[in-house]
Amino acid sequence: MWSAGVDEAGRGPVLGPLVVGAVAVPESDVPMLIEHGIRDSKDLTHAKRVAMATWFHEQANQRGWLHQLVVCPPPRIDAAVNNNGLNLLEVELFAEALNPLKSMVQDGVHILNDACDVNAQRFTDRIAARLSQWPWPMSSMASEHKADTNHVIVGMASILAKVKRDEAIKQLTDELGFGIGSGYPSDPNTRAALPKLLEGKQPHESLRWSWKTVHRAWQELHGEPAPTRSWNEKNQRTLFD
Repeated sequence: MWSAGVDEAGRGPVLGPLVVGAVAVPESDVPMLIEHGIRDSKDLTHAKRVAMATWFHEQANQRGWLHQLVVCPPPRIDAAVNNNGLNLLEVELFAEALNPLKSMVQDGVHILNDACDVNAQRFTDRIAARLSQWPWPMSSMASEHKADTNHVIVGMASILAKVKRDEAIKQLTDELGFGIGSGYPSDPNTRAALPKLLEGKQPHESLRWSWKTVHRAWQELHGEPAPTRSWNEKNQRTLFD
């Protein structure tokens, strides 16, 4: 039997991707995560998260541990906000991260999701409806609030997702040539960078155009409502390991 955890990083920022991570290890290996001090990524420094992600990949190569990362770009996030909302977007992303496990884990898996929906069972049911041929043999799934804090397997997923998002922000910073901070509206470095990202004929592609922060800033700079944009599924990136 395997144990799997799923969590996201980057739901709230005004720029950059939302990343969902799924991790699966044999249940007999879960104590290794505990012994290594794995926990919710929010409780760790950047350096510690990177070190723990590196350790996980080393163990994955040796022991056959699995993980998937789904990188959801701002246009898809905007499309979700303008249509069905972020909670249903996370349902879709969690399912996309989990579906490859069906062919990788042959002796059953218990899946635990960090629930964003106030109704954790509804979150589970919606993900299950999007999983290929669910229920899988000898497998089960549940969702909990604060699962990343309470369950080490979900904490590991949160670390991988956060490290991937941080890498995306670092790459974007290098491409732009100026600092953008963490991407959260409360970050003064992000607020300082926002006017530069709104100088063109439309907001920069890295921004989430549907965010109120962008709407207000665009209105102040240009005297008109911020534009909307469409999403092309062909742009989606999913990483399987």
